[in-house]
Amino acid sequence: MTLIDTLRSALGASHVLTGDDTARYASDWTNVYQAAPLAVVRPANTEEVATAVRIAAKAGVAVVPVGGNTGLCGGAHAPGALMISLERMNRVREIRPDARIAVVEAGVVLDALHAAARAHDLIFPLSFGARGSAMIGGCLSTNAGGVNVVRYGSTRHLCLGLEVVLASGEVLDLMTALRKDNSGYDLKDLFIGAEGTLGIITAATLQLAPAPSAYASAMVALPTLGDALSLLNRLQSATGGAVEAFEYIPGATVEALVAHFDGMRPPFQRTYDVNILVEVGATAPCDATPLADGTLPIVTYLEEVLGQMLENGTVIDAVVARNEAQRVEMWARREGMAEVALAHRPFVNTDISVPLDRVQAFLDSMAPRLAEVDPGARTLVVAHLGDGNVHYTVQASRDEAGLLDAILEAVEDRALALGGSFSAEHGIGISKLASMRRRKNPVALSVMREIKTALDPQGVMNPGKVLPDA
Repeated sequence: MTLIDTLRSALGASHVLTGDDTARYASDWTNVYQAAPLAVVRPANTEEVATAVRIAAKAGVAVVPVGGNTGLCGGAHAPGALMISLERMNRVREIRPDARIAVVEAGVVLDALHAAARAHDLIFPLSFGARGSAMIGGCLSTNAGGVNVVRYGSTRHLCLGLEVVLASGEVLDLMTALRKDNSGYDLKDLFIGAEGTLGIITAATLQLAPAPSAYASAMVALPTLGDALSLLNRLQSATGGAVEAFEYIPGATVEALVAHFDGMRPPFQRTYDVNILVEVGATAPCDATPLADGTLPIVTYLEEVLGQMLENGTVIDAVVARNEAQRVEMWARREGMAEVALAHRPFVNTDISVPLDRVQAFLDSMAPRLAEVDPGARTLVVAHLGDGNVHYTVQASRDEAGLLDAILEAVEDRALALGGSFSAEHGIGISKLASMRRRKNPVALSVMREIKTALDPQGVMNPGKVLPDA
């Protein structure tokens, strides 16, 4: 029997796709990395994943897991490989409200988990623009961040336990619901952010949080990013750390958004250089229960801080959302950024992080440096300012590999000189292999390769991703 015959016999012919039936899996959202896989299998459970891995390993065929295929770095690029799609493994196995945990399969779409949690007045706080298609397995495999990291942390911080199929086809059961477990190495953290290079995540135990009963949301214009950080710190103190999102949208980015989307309005009548989308979530009744005059205490806290800063000139302008429609309009600007950034090619999509108080220094030093590398380049910038993650997208003047790499290296230089990282939340995939080679500590790379060899001696698990060649 051929490999395809063996897979069809084990998993059912309708769930082993070949030829034209694999077309929708052949490219990620960016359309940068396109390649036809050998086949796509769609297992229904963990044992079928393990079976597919064993069959592929015996044939010496590479295995590439895929979820919602919303990645930006080529992590699911699978030329000639066997893709294992987790889309049928989409059950929320259980929600345990008293423990505030969810047990889910890797193919659960993020929006579906949000809905399941909401039914119990809870939230799974990971959120980003692709939540309607991104799957939990992919979120874990890239250690996704999103807009709420400032309060809840990244995906790693929200995960208690994992189930993983190893390269051997064995199932590693780490599905604990414990918040304390000091029994040796924390193996689950090896697989979170590993992008399927060490094993395939098939299920997870995730932490939930109380659903805010009320939100206070605003667009705020400030003179500088230093003033924005003052606003963040004052709001954190005033609300007991309830700031959920703190997003920086420069004036040039606002103009690009308004030009790209029909009907999108700017947040203010004039254009400001520094615009912040801030959102505070209230769970305590004293903050979320309307007063006799209909006002919400959480909104009052926000307005009081903004009013004081308007008086002393550290806030220039502000618009507070008065209803859900206005809140949605504010978020539409932020969530439209990815589409605008990828609409103009060639582009260099960077995902750096620096300490919060050095974001301004990064931007200030990048402007003249970029002008040296590519005088005709344009930038689109947006940042999760609350956690120091800057998406600095460069629209290059020419589609030349050497130029694009020079731009990328210039961005890395500035970020690392300020104590930052060249990769914050999108993962490594293929696009950042060169960055790993030239920037990652050599000893760290050596340790990573040893771990990879120990868990995947044949090198069949998503090869060519994360780790550059030695």
